[in-house]
Amino acid sequence: MLPLAPALRAPGRGLPPPVLPFVDSPADPLAEPIPSALAEAPAPGANPMIITRTPFRISFFGGGTDYPPWFREHGGEVLSTAIDKYCYITCRHLPPFFDYKHRIVYSAIENVVDWQDIRHPSVRAVMGWTGVGDASKGLEIHHDGDLPARSGLGSSSSFTVGLLHAVSAMKGAYVSKDQLARDAIHVEQNVIGEHVGSQDQIAAAYGGLNRIKFKPSGNFSVEPMIVNEARLKELRSHLMLCFTGFSRLADQVAQAKVANFGNRMAEMRRIREMVTEAVQILHSRNAPITDFGKLLHEGWMCKRQLSDRVSTAAIDDIYATAMAAGATGGKILGAGGGGFLLLFVKPELQAQVRAKLNHLVHVPFNFDESGSRVVLYQPNGLS
Repeated sequence: MLPLAPALRAPGRGLPPPVLPFVDSPADPLAEPIPSALAEAPAPGANPMIITRTPFRISFFGGGTDYPPWFREHGGEVLSTAIDKYCYITCRHLPPFFDYKHRIVYSAIENVVDWQDIRHPSVRAVMGWTGVGDASKGLEIHHDGDLPARSGLGSSSSFTVGLLHAVSAMKGAYVSKDQLARDAIHVEQNVIGEHVGSQDQIAAAYGGLNRIKFKPSGNFSVEPMIVNEARLKELRSHLMLCFTGFSRLADQVAQAKVANFGNRMAEMRRIREMVTEAVQILHSRNAPITDFGKLLHEGWMCKRQLSDRVSTAAIDDIYATAMAAGATGGKILGAGGGGFLLLFVKPELQAQVRAKLNHLVHVPFNFDESGSRVVLYQPNGLS
């Protein structure tokens, strides 16, 4: 069953004014931000059909330093990439022929009259915060994903980014990658109140291989990594993605990690330092690419120290088997506790690693450069 977020209210109905957590506005720092999805009204009589495509992500280094309780005091940064596995959101106005107003289709199907009765936390939060839930026309929202949810690839944030993008397009409004990321961070951290970091929303909105820095002021910067094409292909050829078969609630694992930050200062600082070292490896003409894999292994050893919920005996066995079969390094992606395992393996050794882990699902992938996109925009519906 999906975890339920606190009851939400649309703007003007008891929900506090939205305050985006990463906006620096020297001219008027107290100005109330307007949800980007409300920037423009739809054309009279319009019945648009929208499909957005938003990538999942792989976080290499720095994970944990993107949580507000940490970077608000110490700053933080991550190195991550979007991949060519996607979350698709289809959105249109629901015809007025049913005894319900909104229809939400994902792993469950919800038909509701009032948006506040929607169980899916992100859908309910977005509809409440943007005000589309109280519009005269109902919405039909369908979700399709290339990979399972709760698996460490930032799928929840990809969903939120994709839905915000779709709702904005429904209004005929353009929204930038930067605003999409900020809106998604606000919805997840402030409206829903989840214990999540801030990197997944940015990776999903922007796409590409990026160094993302988080400042104590609350702002962030996105630095696209400029890497020689041959070096990038070399990196990609050494990466393997395996599904452990275990799913977990990232919010619960994250809570345990955040609560332990004060006892793991050295590990957290080392995790951040690895971002700079990884960037230097990618830019180096002399360092072998296997140094990146060795750094992944060190990062996983540090990450395991953050909480006893990050790994399990079963995950440790899988990782040990991969290392014995020839892997240089790796890590469980996301908060930990299950989901996808990223491995760094020399191409000539990947067959034997795959054979030793033949009980796992292996997922081929490439990097994504596009970020969240509207792949279908029919302002007057399909005709």
